[in-house]
Amino acid sequence: MPFSSFGLSEDLLQAINDAGYTTPTPVQIQAIPAILKGRDLLAAAQTGTGKTAGFILPILQRMAQTTFSRNRPLRALILTPTRELAAQVGESVKKYGAHQNPRLKSEVVFGGVKINPQMMRLRGGVDLLTATPGRLLDLVNQNAVRLNKVEILVLDEADKMLDMGFIKDIDKLLAFLPKKRQNLLFSATFSSDIKKLTRDLLVNPVKINVDPENIAAETIDQLVYTVNKTSKTALLTHLIKTNNWQQVLVFTSSKHGANRLTEKLNAARIKAAAIHGNKSQGARTSALAGFKSGEIRVLVATDVATRGIDIAQLPHVVNFELPRSSSDYVHRIGRTGRAGQNGQAVSLISEDEYPALLLVEKLIGIKIPREQISGFEAK
Repeated sequence: MPFSSFGLSEDLLQAINDAGYTTPTPVQIQAIPAILKGRDLLAAAQTGTGKTAGFILPILQRMAQTTFSRNRPLRALILTPTRELAAQVGESVKKYGAHQNPRLKSEVVFGGVKINPQMMRLRGGVDLLTATPGRLLDLVNQNAVRLNKVEILVLDEADKMLDMGFIKDIDKLLAFLPKKRQNLLFSATFSSDIKKLTRDLLVNPVKINVDPENIAAETIDQLVYTVNKTSKTALLTHLIKTNNWQQVLVFTSSKHGANRLTEKLNAARIKAAAIHGNKSQGARTSALAGFKSGEIRVLVATDVATRGIDIAQLPHVVNFELPRSSSDYVHRIGRTGRAGQNGQAVSLISEDEYPALLLVEKLIGIKIPREQISGFEAK
């Protein structure tokens, strides 16, 4: 089915065409009509399913169909767990709204940067705001923005927001919102906390479940290299140089580990940068831009820091260490093999990680092929 079948405006269809999209994804097919009808929505959708366009397009359509008030109250609010995801959503709003009435004003706010410039940008009102919960609560408490006229609330990656301890901030923000509004909740997983939140938040929601949870895409070639823990850095360096990998996203389990690995890769003359919560927003933005442009060959990251990173045709993902949660393994490797492209997901596994590997394999329902490389055999 084409995007035109949703009844979207010519302005939005032009922006979709400019972005190079021709066919909506399964989540978009289900979400867009429901949101246009004003229904609450509960969607099990992971990164890479097209969920962002799935809610932005109908929100922009609905906002364009009503008149803009002179005092410009905030009408649509999108909450995200991380700065990167907030920035990514903000870019999508601009991309899809490129041909719409220029009077629509959208902004993005998040922590880790000075609050005063954000307060200045919010002066005079804003129609659509993308925010992280903590920074938005600060702005509300300083009377920089009011939430009493919000018509549409989006909780994007709600599971990660709860994992990061934002539930109290979210509860406080909900108290400022009008009781009558449309609520859209997107989550990759459904814990007991998420289920409670949906019961409290959503009214007779349309439920969407795209792609069976915890199933890795068939376009991803998964491989395990067994290796001693002390030889992982040397093996990774060998793989990158021998195979001439030019764009590699490497996951580590800690911020300090990400910094150490980045230093060692740079010492081996492999241009690398780290991205994690202790990095300034400027450093994170610069590292991501360099990685996308090809200036930086390896991006070393923690799980939280990569939420919202959307890199087209990323060829290689490496698990330098397995994540604590098996479902996070699926989210990690889902960064590659997107949009029909083939990708490779490599995991460097030491002996102490075998139990975690077995849990991953049980979750995804396949046994991942094991290999060893001469000179780097696990002993």
